[in-house]
Amino acid sequence: MRIAVNTRFLLKGKLEGIGVFTHESLQRITRAHPEHEFIFIFDRPFDPSFIYSDNITPVVIPPPARHPVLWYIWFEWALPMVLRKYKPDVLLSPDGFLPLSSSIPSLLVIHDLAFEHYSEHVSGLVGKFYRRYTPQYARRASRIATVSTYSKMDIVQLYGIDAAKIDVVYNGIKDVYKPLPLTAQQVVRDQYTGGAEYFVYVGSINPRKNTARLFQAFDAFKKQTNSPDKLVIVGAKGWQYGEIMAAYNAMQYKNEVIFTGHLEGEQVATLVASARAMVYVSLFEGFGIPIVEAFASGTPVITSNTSSMPEVAGDAAILIDPTSVSQITDALCRIYQQPATAEALRERASIQLQNFSWDQTAQKLWESLMLSINGKI
Repeated sequence: MRIAVNTRFLLKGKLEGIGVFTHESLQRITRAHPEHEFIFIFDRPFDPSFIYSDNITPVVIPPPARHPVLWYIWFEWALPMVLRKYKPDVLLSPDGFLPLSSSIPSLLVIHDLAFEHYSEHVSGLVGKFYRRYTPQYARRASRIATVSTYSKMDIVQLYGIDAAKIDVVYNGIKDVYKPLPLTAQQVVRDQYTGGAEYFVYVGSINPRKNTARLFQAFDAFKKQTNSPDKLVIVGAKGWQYGEIMAAYNAMQYKNEVIFTGHLEGEQVATLVASARAMVYVSLFEGFGIPIVEAFASGTPVITSNTSSMPEVAGDAAILIDPTSVSQITDALCRIYQQPATAEALRERASIQLQNFSWDQTAQKLWESLMLSINGKI
């Protein structure tokens, strides 16, 4: 069988979200199925490390699709040309886009519909493109995979897609996320916070991630407890960054907030494993990978009681209303003042963690791909 894959998110040194899902799934699938041929379709020169096995044929077709106009050109003109040439049995598209002009059986991965719920947090033309074409992609797809039951029901309710057409394929956790010895944790703290304990947030800095309220809550936590703890923000600037920085600049304890910028791999993992807690109080997530990364690291989690986050966290995190600064503050205080609470969360996390692994992700994605061809695994 010949399987075409949209691999435009496999970017060396820039794997985030969709790119991580694509990388972790495909390296397992291609190696597990040497009997099949895979056509990896890139929109720019690729790194050889993404050619995981001998049964992969890489194809590069311009233009680099990083703008709505170029998205349309790439998916409706360039990609169909490649599909006509190679005549694959199925197309896997892990980034939520499909060529509407192609009739090839297809598995579409929709990670979330955040742009439908928080349209003000997505730039104008990008948001318009998503809202116009994603419902069409969902109807065009032979089958859809998504990363949580919440996202599945969101697709059903907003787009009228039959639930039987949608498979839930959870994200996994990178192997680098694991507990660290206390001595190693202190080395990390010495490097980033001058030796102080800290809370950590990992993700883009944008309004949907709710970092402005996190700043306000951390400020209140510092006032209430007089704690020496810091707040470490791991991630790159995102959309509407200026509004978030206004909240930061209004902080009394802004000098206790440390911005690392974008980090990769082991750097992020050691920061997570050495934190007092992960604070991931996003307004909306299709999954929320940092939650399970913290679970794997033995780090307690504070997260939101909205969208998919309660599903992913189970009973292994403190759940709060992300619109309530006081609830975020109270959760920070609980973790700081109640060591028994943190330990109980770690124990529950070790159980909840069993639901998530990239091996499971790859297997379920493969099963969904087979169903997209003929309805049989």
